Formats: sequence, C-alpha cells, structure tokens
Amino acid sequence: MQIQKRSFMFIRDGKYYFMWSEGGWTGPDYRVAYAISDSPFGPFEREGVILEQDDNIGRGAGHHSVLKIPETDDFYIVYHRRPLEESDRNHRVTCIDKMEFDENGKILPVTMTFEGVPARPLK
Repeated sequence: MQIQKRSFMFIRDGKYYFMWSEGGWTGPDYRVAYAISDSPFGPFEREGVILEQDDNIGRGAGHHSVLKIPETDDFYIVYHRRPLEESDRNHRVTCIDKMEFDENGKILPVTMTFEGVPARPLK
C-alpha cells in the first residue's frame, strides 16, 4: 500500500474511518481506499478501495474529502479526476458524488457520475 496524499478521518456510529489516496496520481492506479477502527489511534483494519478510475467517465480519481450533512446520515465524497478526453496530466475537474454504507458500516464503492449530486439548501 502506497499512501500518496490526502488522508482524511471521520467518525460514524462510533467507528473511525481513515481514508487516503494511493497509487501514482498520474496513472490508472490512483484511487481512494479506507480502513476502520474503534479508536482514532488505531489499529486500523484496511477495508479496500472505494473510488477508482471508470473507463466510461474519468481517470485519476483521488485527493478527496468527505462531507456529512448535519442531522442526517448523508455523506458525500468530493474529489478530483481527469476527464477521459484530457491528455494533460495536470488538467483535473472537481467532482462530488454520494457515499453510501452497507448494513455493516462498510463504505460501498462510489459510483462516479457526470451529474454529481442535487443541490441542497444551506441553513
């Protein structure tokens, strides 16, 4: 495992989720993975990859953060990716997609979209 950059931690239902980008940011193996622990100090158990390139949408998906909507269990992942038609490794776009969990608290693989998520009013 090569943690490239942009680690991030959040808590949900008493579990600590530690996320990071791994792989080479200019290559097809750049992706987001995560681990879970009962403590913010670990030990953490690697769970797997939740965001990686989609040959129909974009490459180089990573360098992320997570948003949680207050008073809900709604989570969103914000990340960058390179459009398929783009050959400049530095040209990336910012994206936001829904991040969901299974009944055991594991993060489901994130589905990349062109649309992103619907607007929500700010309070």
